[in-house]
Amino acid sequence: MVKSNLHSNNKFRNGYNFDELITVLPNLKECVSKNKYGNDSIDFFDRKSVQCLNQALLLKYYGIKDWTIPEDYLCPPIPGRLDYILYASDLLAERNFKKVPKGNKIHCLDIGMGASCIYPILGNKEFQWSFVGTDIDKASLENAHKIIHANPSLSEQIVLRHQENINNILYGVIKESELFDLVVCNPPFHKSLQEAKQANLRKTSNLKGKKVNKPTLNFGGQSNELWYNGGELSFITKMIDQSRAFAKSCLWFTSLVSKESNLKLLIRTMDKFKVPEVKIVPMGQGNKKSRFIAWTFLNDKQQKAWVESRFF
Repeated sequence: MVKSNLHSNNKFRNGYNFDELITVLPNLKECVSKNKYGNDSIDFFDRKSVQCLNQALLLKYYGIKDWTIPEDYLCPPIPGRLDYILYASDLLAERNFKKVPKGNKIHCLDIGMGASCIYPILGNKEFQWSFVGTDIDKASLENAHKIIHANPSLSEQIVLRHQENINNILYGVIKESELFDLVVCNPPFHKSLQEAKQANLRKTSNLKGKKVNKPTLNFGGQSNELWYNGGELSFITKMIDQSRAFAKSCLWFTSLVSKESNLKLLIRTMDKFKVPEVKIVPMGQGNKKSRFIAWTFLNDKQQKAWVESRFF
């Protein structure tokens, strides 16, 4: 069945062929059963099953071996993460004659990469982009290093950096004279652990069609992954503020925005800082609508010069 809400180039748009996935990862077989429609599926409320599916997808489509994450760390849904990369690639293509630039000369920064290293993996395997992945959590960086070490093709394409200051997002991880064509970020959505639990209860109850009283964080998540003082609005606002110091160092800054109601305030912040170009890019991820906000401090002429000097 075609998942029409995914990007047209998303390789998971037509769903999963579980027979093929089980061929590359036999352990997946014990997680697969018939759903209420009689189709092969997994229990997406079961963390082990979600992780096993991800392992099979990454192995079959990208040749990534030994991908795993520590217990209770965020386990990302691969199709949705790929959508962000694909729509971001469209952003880079706009000034490049509608052609997505490829190769490791395209330098990307992933803020809050997480233990999964998922955006650098997808960006590199889809378009051969190089990445710097940052995180405040040392355990996340250690796990990402294990994934990279197990897959030599990633070793020279992904660099890991520890963000040592909890109050900083971009400061301290972008080096002097370093240039990035794209910055991606999946910020902590919630203001507190309690808010994260309440949101999970609502989501799980809606999906199961009945009231659920115990949170089921099937995708896991540590405190720094799920909540931030002031929530995503505060996080992205700080990211916008700090991005001004790197106005000439990056072509496009982007961040996922979970709550549509936050867009108005974020755009107001952009206006306050006189950001010359801002885009809201809609996406469909799973059963919900999503989007990311993108901004650049470069005017039209500067963007064209950037592309001419770096994309060719």
